[in-house]
Amino acid sequence: MEIGRYHWMYPGSKNHQYHPVPTLGDRAGPLSSPGCFECCIKCLGGVPYASLVATILCFSGVALFCGCGHVALAGTVAILEQHFSTNASDHALLSEVIQLMQYVIYGIASFFFLYGIILLAEGFYTTSAVKELHGEFKTTACGRCISGMFVFLTYVLGVAWLGVFGFSAVPVFMFYNIWSTCEVIKSPQTNGTAGVEQICVDIRQYGIIPWNAFPGKICGSALENICNTNEFYMSYHLFIVACAGAGATVIALLIYMMATTYNYAVLKFKSREDCCTKF
Repeated sequence: MEIGRYHWMYPGSKNHQYHPVPTLGDRAGPLSSPGCFECCIKCLGGVPYASLVATILCFSGVALFCGCGHVALAGTVAILEQHFSTNASDHALLSEVIQLMQYVIYGIASFFFLYGIILLAEGFYTTSAVKELHGEFKTTACGRCISGMFVFLTYVLGVAWLGVFGFSAVPVFMFYNIWSTCEVIKSPQTNGTAGVEQICVDIRQYGIIPWNAFPGKICGSALENICNTNEFYMSYHLFIVACAGAGATVIALLIYMMATTYNYAVLKFKSREDCCTKF
């Protein structure tokens, strides 16, 4: 018997019992409990960094695409009405399509704002489950089904945004052709010569206005004046930024696809392993 570890009761008691006295080693000191640093490391370990980077990139890309695309479409309509199609009936269908696209942009911005938050929350859930940060690993079939649904939906959205990225490059190509034609007109080899008026841009060949639209074709100094307007300058550069935003959104969705696919595969593997250990 260790001295000082037990104390006996008084001799007059019926049963001589001893009670353990806690020693210094048995007492929980303040250093034995997890501190603030350990808690911070544990919390940081559960952060889905891939989903977080993808969310920031997705929000930035969608904001650039929607904001710049909306303003650039309005500037394009103004250029067409003032220079290429003076008759309102010739570009009435195009104006309706552009207005519809502007409303679609509002819906895209709202949807991806909500979808990005949901994917980030799902990333926190799956990362915590994969790393088993909250005790024993537990997952349900419903949770794995939801993760699989997000994987499928993200793949579909990624393919769709590849099409949006390609479509957003079309107005950039059109404005670039007009700008390069204006640069040819401004060049010293053609500036001030009679051949300047033979350099033209026919916007009807792109199919955005009908062939009977008047004038439809702008040549020479009139085309140079269009390139010097604020509407053309702003629309051209805003379409470039919108195209870059669409590309950033595609990259964000690719990161989402890799993160969600990996988390779903690990969850499925761990659930099977957990079921096998029970038996």
